[in-house]
Amino acid sequence: MSTQKPLRSTALAPFRHRDFRMLWSVTLVSNFGGLVQAVGAAWLMTQLTDSATLIALVQASNTLPIMLLAIASGALADILDRKALLLSAQIFMAIVSAALALVAWQGLLTPVLLLGFTFLIGAGQALYNPPWQASMGDLVPRSDLPAAVTLNSVGFNLMRSVGPAAGGFIVAAFGAAAAFTLNALSYLPLLGALLRWQPKVTPRTAPPEAFMPAMGAGLRYVALSPNLMRVMLRGALFGFAAVSVLALLPLVAKSHPEGGSLLFGALLGCFGLGAIAGAIVNPRIRARHDNENIVRMAFAGFAFAAVVLGQSGSMWLHGLAMLPAGASWVLALSLFNVTVQLSTPRWVVARALALYQTATFGGMAAGSAAWGAVAGAYGLSVALTAAGGVLALGAVIGLWFKAPEFGTVDLDPVNRFQEPALRLDLRGRSGPIMVMVDYQIEQRDVAEFLRLMRLRRNIRRRDGARNWALLRDLEHPEFWSESYHIATWDEYVRHNLRRTKSEAEVTVSLRALHRGEGDPVVHRMIERHSISQQDDVPLVGKIEVP
Repeated sequence: MSTQKPLRSTALAPFRHRDFRMLWSVTLVSNFGGLVQAVGAAWLMTQLTDSATLIALVQASNTLPIMLLAIASGALADILDRKALLLSAQIFMAIVSAALALVAWQGLLTPVLLLGFTFLIGAGQALYNPPWQASMGDLVPRSDLPAAVTLNSVGFNLMRSVGPAAGGFIVAAFGAAAAFTLNALSYLPLLGALLRWQPKVTPRTAPPEAFMPAMGAGLRYVALSPNLMRVMLRGALFGFAAVSVLALLPLVAKSHPEGGSLLFGALLGCFGLGAIAGAIVNPRIRARHDNENIVRMAFAGFAFAAVVLGQSGSMWLHGLAMLPAGASWVLALSLFNVTVQLSTPRWVVARALALYQTATFGGMAAGSAAWGAVAGAYGLSVALTAAGGVLALGAVIGLWFKAPEFGTVDLDPVNRFQEPALRLDLRGRSGPIMVMVDYQIEQRDVAEFLRLMRLRRNIRRRDGARNWALLRDLEHPEFWSESYHIATWDEYVRHNLRRTKSEAEVTVSLRALHRGEGDPVVHRMIERHSISQQDDVPLVGKIEVP
């Protein structure tokens, strides 16, 4: 497989690009409002109920929608206009946030209503995240992508260092309704920037995929990509265990005699400061350690923080423990995000990111509910200490499920495919299509041919092929045929347009082994058990291009 030199970029390189600067800047304002709203919701729930489960479910109500809706959003982001999706999600969240503020000012909020509103805001975020993350590849070149993802984390955690503290002050001084109002207003700058943004639109050479097949294609691609599956597993485990700290932090603050919304905000501010420190040292750590060592450090750092929070009663130790927790959070999640983006071709990147977010935030949603239940049944100390043990286990799991490296495979499209001239009047929906490729292979090359064909099988299936088979002629054993099915002619065109430069090298190697005259012969056939009068009409006089 082809490789590229590992990506090198300065930490601030993405700021050279105007659109990235503009959207990054206004996203700070939106993140600030979201964090103030989160503090208001979490602290208000402690005033509405003493149930540890309901308090922890505030965090779950934010993350559960991402698990449920991210794959649908990812499919839409890959087949529709991403700018339109981003605008729609922001408008939806602004409306829901305004409604939450109105109900709060009227004093009508109940625990169930609060969870419902936070769930809807989480749903808007679930629709927004995949197209936003996938747009990083449109805002900056590939070499700047790791730095762009890290800067996104820096921006969010820069606001996390001040937003929660400001949120705690706002809630203490003016009430949760004021925090919700501020969040509703914070969407306006980002909406304005998105309206001004004019992304480059790549002309489509094939009709867009239908929604349900697009979701299936994303699931299939990830399922057949071992590197991506390892990222999903580690992300889900990290989210499940690490979210215990964030979900139970309101109870940690409330456990102190001097505790209150200000202390809660201050602890979250420490978490944000740690995250900023983690983002600053991130480039140096990546330069000195492979991805698996970084993931293990992140798991171990968060485990340490959870155990300190669970075993210590000191407010100052709690604040100090949040620093490595924040750094570990950024190191792990930014690394997972970049790995997915740089291990996935552009045609399916939003769906792969959506599935990663589904796994990670699904783990967070499950963890929020589980650790809240453990805290309710056995106490806060037991829940946080147990979560630390699970995080330590997550570090050890890397011995069997090692985090993959990224940035070494060329996933740019080949762009060599030319749709063949046909002598039947096919429609795009016509099918199923059967493809056969004939090879002539000498016996001394069979072992290498079979090795390449194993790679080819995985590539074909990831790009949409079904019923792949390799056939050998019994009477003339030097002749081989590769066969597979594609649902429709449009799908066959998309199948070929998805080929990356790395994957194309398998084709080049196979052609080098072929001993027949010219290139291997490709047969494209349509399956027919009956033919209607309107389908498969020969195009008389049309000359086939050899």
